Amino acid sequence: MDSTYDLVIIGAGPTGLFAAYYAGFRGLSMAVVDSLPEPGGQVTAMYPEKMIFDVGGFAAVRGRDLVQGLVDQVAPWRPDYRLGRKAEKLESVDGGVELTLDGGEVLRAGAVLVTAGIGEFTPRPLPAGDGWLGRGMVHFVPSLGAHAGQHVVVVGGGDSAFDWCLALHPIAASVTLVHRRAKFRAAESIVREVRGLGVRMITDAEVTRFVETPSGELAGVRVSVKNGEDEQLPANAVVAALGFTADLGPIESWGLEIDHRAISVDSTMATARPRVYAAGDVAAYPGKVKLIATGFGEAATAVNNIAVALDPDAHLFPGHSSNAE
Repeated sequence: MDSTYDLVIIGAGPTGLFAAYYAGFRGLSMAVVDSLPEPGGQVTAMYPEKMIFDVGGFAAVRGRDLVQGLVDQVAPWRPDYRLGRKAEKLESVDGGVELTLDGGEVLRAGAVLVTAGIGEFTPRPLPAGDGWLGRGMVHFVPSLGAHAGQHVVVVGGGDSAFDWCLALHPIAASVTLVHRRAKFRAAESIVREVRGLGVRMITDAEVTRFVETPSGELAGVRVSVKNGEDEQLPANAVVAALGFTADLGPIESWGLEIDHRAISVDSTMATARPRVYAAGDVAAYPGKVKLIATGFGEAATAVNNIAVALDPDAHLFPGHSSNAE
């Protein structure tokens, strides 16, 4: 059955959730669409257990706690979530837009706000781990507690790999980092921090084979070291933190101006297409800084301008929420 809203938000990450809150504050009905099965976007999927340090008002906040706070914040406005659904087709109609989801459902709205972050992301594979995903190998760590007392091998050399080393070190039996190059892509400060904890780092090396127990569980990994001898490491879990590829999917065919996998917007967060706006990491303009805090501000800017587009008699600035009763 087709549904009608004032606003449809594509992307349920932090920016999208805050946009939904602000839409409710402005008295707009809204639906929130995301291809992932849970709200939170990249934060929920990739680093729910990591601490985030650059959100205003928090000295540090765990990813999953930030998402829960945003979900709780928007809850009174009763957003209509369409999770685990993909936005496929966007058409302009008189006075608004029609968004077709996978499966054929059509959402009609006065406007669309795209908060899709980096788009659909796919983790880069670890060839030796083929067939082990969910059986001992993960790309992200949904729950640190699941690895308490385990021997963990982290594969990668970027910030995420080192973040997982930091997070897992206090609870795992051991943490070993394996990287195929001699130099790391991660910031030097985090490399020093992990090295200071005594985490073993094996460089110029690759994981070549997963070793299993007779019952089919992960027991260890074989590591091939350049100009060195192969070694077998104990491993109950492998975190393949090799980065990911991302694309905007069908959004790229919607007649928007795309700049390096992001959508060009003006100062109102409007795109090149009427009644279509963008905010957060997916939005591009000169001087853009990609932070969660930036996305929050862009979400408020977009929703306030959408409110005026839907009702020209509405005020752009609705007043401070602290004045609301």
